[in-house]
Amino acid sequence: MFSERHARREARRYERRGLDWTSRRIVELLKPQGVGGLSLLEVGGGIGALQIELLKAGVTRAVGIEMTPTYQTAADELLRAAGLDGRVERRLMDFAEAGSLVAAADIVILNRVICCYSDMPKLVGAAAEHTTHLLVMSFPNGRWWTRLALALNNLALVLIRRRFHVFAHRPDRILAAAEQTGLKTVANNPGFFWQFVALRRLAD
Repeated sequence: MFSERHARREARRYERRGLDWTSRRIVELLKPQGVGGLSLLEVGGGIGALQIELLKAGVTRAVGIEMTPTYQTAADELLRAAGLDGRVERRLMDFAEAGSLVAAADIVILNRVICCYSDMPKLVGAAAEHTTHLLVMSFPNGRWWTRLALALNNLALVLIRRRFHVFAHRPDRILAAAEQTGLKTVANNPGFFWQFVALRRLAD
């Protein structure tokens, strides 16, 4: 599912067309909040396109966490092409289990990764605990057609004998998992399929 070939294909698409739709929406949520001088932590950022765009927008440093090494080469090549070589620290681990091994950041992003992880409260809770300013997430909304699409996707994966599985976590439970750490929802935009939310640390 997440091979080096897939990573190269995503990198070529980004070079031709820029950010994909969900990533653009996340940038639209973040820029009005102001990102200049802030640090970034992205979990499951793949080729790192969001990291590149936010570094260009003023983020000072970025950390990308991945569970697979297959994106590394494509991500490094994109950074060099953007003149940002060395500005992103990449780490390979299960972020939900990382704890204090990963430093907190002003901005934490979970873009289309929550539906790939079975223990949603643990993943979202870890992201919220590592957030000092803003947490931004995208995930499938809870509408019937979204749940149906995910179920059909999982059936197709079974038929082609892939072990990967997607999860239809309830949006209200996702928000609750983040808010119980002291974050407050400041934007909640359910789209046709993807829902986009931003939460701010209450002390801000």
